[in-house]
Amino acid sequence: MTARLSQWTRSSANAVPRGTSRASVRGVEFSRELRDDVLAGDITLSVRLWKRPQVKEGGRYRVGPGLIEIDAIELLPFAAITEADVRRAGEPDRETLRDRAAHAGPIDEDTLVYRIELHAVSAED
Repeated sequence: MTARLSQWTRSSANAVPRGTSRASVRGVEFSRELRDDVLAGDITLSVRLWKRPQVKEGGRYRVGPGLIEIDAIELLPFAAITEADVRRAGEPDRETLRDRAAHAGPIDEDTLVYRIELHAVSAED
């Protein structure tokens, strides 16, 4: 669901694209301790252990009271996650990132994960 500026209402802090219901803007879950940093734009990457992609490039998704937009998504082995990725994900090290992403199952170096680049957007964007 790619939306342009003209398609977004500006009258509400909880704006959704025109022509859609609030329920049609799906959410993406982040841990409570990360949510504010995601919405502030300090976290710009997420690593997910999914069986299939749950987001689309260009899609907008609710995170708590705000919105994010997906810039890129790729499937790769966890071994390909760099230290720069770890910092962008808001984690102190790879093992902490691995542990956070492993809520859906164990992650080894060869486990395929989704590397998701994202940015926070305002309802006016």
